[in-house]
Amino acid sequence: MGKIKGLLFDLDGVIVDTAKYHYLAWKELADMLNIPFTEKDNERLKGVSRMKSFEIILEIGGLELSEDEKEKYCGIKNEIYLEYIRKLRKEEVLPGVNVFLADARRKGYRMALGSASKNAGVILSGLNLTEAFDAVIDGTKVKTAKPDPEVFLLGAKELGLNREACIVFEDARAGVEAAHNAGMKAVGIGTKESLPNADICIPGLFGTNIEELIRQLGPWRKG
Repeated sequence: MGKIKGLLFDLDGVIVDTAKYHYLAWKELADMLNIPFTEKDNERLKGVSRMKSFEIILEIGGLELSEDEKEKYCGIKNEIYLEYIRKLRKEEVLPGVNVFLADARRKGYRMALGSASKNAGVILSGLNLTEAFDAVIDGTKVKTAKPDPEVFLLGAKELGLNREACIVFEDARAGVEAAHNAGMKAVGIGTKESLPNADICIPGLFGTNIEELIRQLGPWRKG
């Protein structure tokens, strides 16, 4: 069994919570189209692509648009979202993240971000976390979405590590599945009920000791 040397992190829900800004951006767009859109409706959009999310909103409103119109409105939504995240402050980093990353850095771990978001760079800049990661794998670098393992395999590659030397921190089932598909263990940020396939679950990075966590993960499964 090789020693763990690399830590790969999803962005939203692990490092920062930008879900509220996605909701606000979709809400503004829905208002433009006179479509009623609530936080309950927004639950249907979690883990769904931008275009598919917009199609769900159109379904709620009983509207049909051409593909060109859909592309235009998806672009508008992204601009609204970007306006929100450009105002992100470092205080919005989730509890314990800065301490955990600094501690892991001191102990010699290499770290990468693995997110489908094409806005990851903007978000990290706003949070003053750009220098915290040795590599950033985002939507501009990957072609396939989780649960495909591409994002984490590329993360390990850019860290110069074998997959067996990396673990993943994820808050979504598709992300946990992507980690396993990459041959890596997954630390679930959440409950075992919400992330039943995670190798271990923690409520967040606050108060988490990386070496103790790796010990609890135990040896790799064979086969």
